[in-house]
Amino acid sequence: MPAALKEVRNRIKSVQSTQQITKAMKMVSAAKLRRAQEAITQMRPYAKKLQEMLSNIVSNTDGDVSADLSVERPVESVLIIAVTSDRGLCGAYNANVIKLARTLAQEKYQTQLSKGKVTLWPIGKKAYDAFQKLSAVHNNPVYKDILQNLSFENVQQVAQHAIEAFSKNEFDVVEIVYSEFKNAATQAFVVERFLPIPRVENKEGKATKADFIFEPDQETLIAELMPKILNTQLYKAVLDANASEHGARMTAMDKASENANELLKDLRITYNRARQAAITTELTEIVSGAAALQG
Repeated sequence: MPAALKEVRNRIKSVQSTQQITKAMKMVSAAKLRRAQEAITQMRPYAKKLQEMLSNIVSNTDGDVSADLSVERPVESVLIIAVTSDRGLCGAYNANVIKLARTLAQEKYQTQLSKGKVTLWPIGKKAYDAFQKLSAVHNNPVYKDILQNLSFENVQQVAQHAIEAFSKNEFDVVEIVYSEFKNAATQAFVVERFLPIPRVENKEGKATKADFIFEPDQETLIAELMPKILNTQLYKAVLDANASEHGARMTAMDKASENANELLKDLRITYNRARQAAITTELTEIVSGAAALQG
């Protein structure tokens, strides 16, 4: 077999092997996506309503019992919680989250970044690896393995640490950067304020007032309610990111399989042409040899 034919055949086998892997990964991601999508679909209305209730309660109070977690302070120190995946092969998903987190630090909090006052807590190994090289951005390696055992209890630890740090004035603002799941092919990369708790404003830009009857007393209720709602808010963001990851990987693997098909078509045409050329050359040599013998 000519060397050119052997090389093309080896490339065809290699592409076919890769295509089998991408198809298998697509099927695995599709199965994981169904579970992740069900989890975020059930969680999202609950988390949204809790967040609205929390913002309304904060807006309704006069700044006494809610001051710890809703007070707006001059921003001297910033915490960014970036949620990515542990593994790659999911298109531009991780790159977009990392880019958004970097843009947030470099543009919105440029002054704090120049002073080394921007801290990043990565959830997911890709965020940890990406920001580990930046000397101006500090990393907390405790949270990079959370996605390996995704549960409310594990995510709650991150939320509680952020709440404690904010209460101790270690940070003046806490932002979450993650991908909001829309569907398997679409994700919205967003920045969401975690702390201080935003107040609900009316059209005039003033905090709205809602009528609440507190039972038990207001201070006890808010002290119990606030941390739980904040835990749920971060857990919802991580579930969104988890579903987005599997959707992005399924889409990327589907596209890779399609590209492999196109490449196989081209390689088979190249192989057939090379094979036909080799046969033609052999026939020409045989005819020429026969003609020489007859002459």
